[in-house]
Amino acid sequence: MLFLLPWLIGFLVFTAWPVVYTFYLSLTDYDVINDPAFVGLDNYRQVAQDSAARRAMSNTLYYTVIQVPLYVLVSLGLAMLLNQAGRASGFFRTVFFLPNMTPPVATGVLLLFLFYGQNGLVNEALGWVGIDGPNWTSDPRWVKPGLILMSLLSVGGSVIILLAALRNVPEELYDAARVDGAGFLRRTWSVTVPMISGSLLFVFIVNTIAALQSFTEAYTAFFGVGNTTYRNDAAEFYVIHVFRQAFEFLQMGYASALAWVLFVVIMIITAFQLLVSRRLVFYQGDQ
Repeated sequence: MLFLLPWLIGFLVFTAWPVVYTFYLSLTDYDVINDPAFVGLDNYRQVAQDSAARRAMSNTLYYTVIQVPLYVLVSLGLAMLLNQAGRASGFFRTVFFLPNMTPPVATGVLLLFLFYGQNGLVNEALGWVGIDGPNWTSDPRWVKPGLILMSLLSVGGSVIILLAALRNVPEELYDAARVDGAGFLRRTWSVTVPMISGSLLFVFIVNTIAALQSFTEAYTAFFGVGNTTYRNDAAEFYVIHVFRQAFEFLQMGYASALAWVLFVVIMIITAFQLLVSRRLVFYQGDQ
């Protein structure tokens, strides 16, 4: 307990107490300058009536529903390739993980560099094969797909987790499947996926929570200080809406209510994922 004490103090002071205090603030009218004034559930009623909050939540759910499965599939595919790479896997693990070391703000700037109008590198590359690329940063239909593609740069962490899981799959299971005539796809579906389903669940849940809290890259690219050129409502995720209410409009009480709504949404989605996982996830200890 003595060694744990520094962490416990930090957790209580910088995490637990602020979380509890924001719930109190969500019941008040607070603009930072004046003392909080208790207003009951008025902020939550405002959330229910706020069309901008509904739009931001819709953007976030759209992004999450598409980004998370794609992110997990790409991570699994790369992990399976690395699992066959032999000694070269160490080099490629480093290569895949390096983008995770890039500051999210730099990733937001890189997004504009890659997807800027018709002159971005992505559209330049598409032009080489005769494809007229869309306006990724100005067309509302393509803003979120661009952000989703950009997020795939950071699959390195999930790749390493899934690679570790793949290397723990008993080889004799694959040998038995080959004897029974199972091809690659059948072995993947019937052996690989069940045996690493616990790790897949972890990656799925963690990345779902991260996607629902998406902020830095989209804010840097579309809502940064002084940035009026690229602002697009299609890129306003829920956490960006919370941030703007708190620090642009100084509606701290209302922003706290918005944050607690997101907390409840994340808890419900995570609980649903865990409930479904009881029928889909295989643990070797359950044999």
